[in-house]
Amino acid sequence: MVARSRGVFLLLMLLAALWPPVSAQTEQTITIRMLDTRTGLLIASSNYLVRVNHQSEEHGDWVKKNEDGSGSLTLPAEADVLTVHATYESATLTYVNCDSDKDRGSADHAPSPVHWYPVAAILSTGVVAPNNCVGRKIPEKLQVVAKPGEYVFFVRPMNSREHFFN
Repeated sequence: MVARSRGVFLLLMLLAALWPPVSAQTEQTITIRMLDTRTGLLIASSNYLVRVNHQSEEHGDWVKKNEDGSGSLTLPAEADVLTVHATYESATLTYVNCDSDKDRGSADHAPSPVHWYPVAAILSTGVVAPNNCVGRKIPEKLQVVAKPGEYVFFVRPMNSREHFFN
């Protein structure tokens, strides 16, 4: 009886060792590029504010600055959608994201809506957020393509009216 129990135990241990891990959740890494809406040049920043899954909590420590000025964003496995903003001038002001610049309410000080982007789409094909800070005809230098695993968005500094109401 003891020998049989030991055999069953050894068999179970062997199966457990060979069994694939139960959906081991891993972090997801995305490269983010923040571009100036007028020049199309990369704005190297380490002051990113990341939100996931429509939550209000901002994560300023999830992005590490790469040598080329882009950012490496590490997301938890359960992140389905994200939005990214960034600050400037010693983190006292927030850039205006150009994907929502034209979506504001009628009052100049009305907040712009937040646009959320699917993490799966960013990882599989890459995503370039719309650049609504420029006119209808987008200059050649602002036509950007994202690689799989890359999220690109355009920003501009706040104007004087936005400074006043911020």
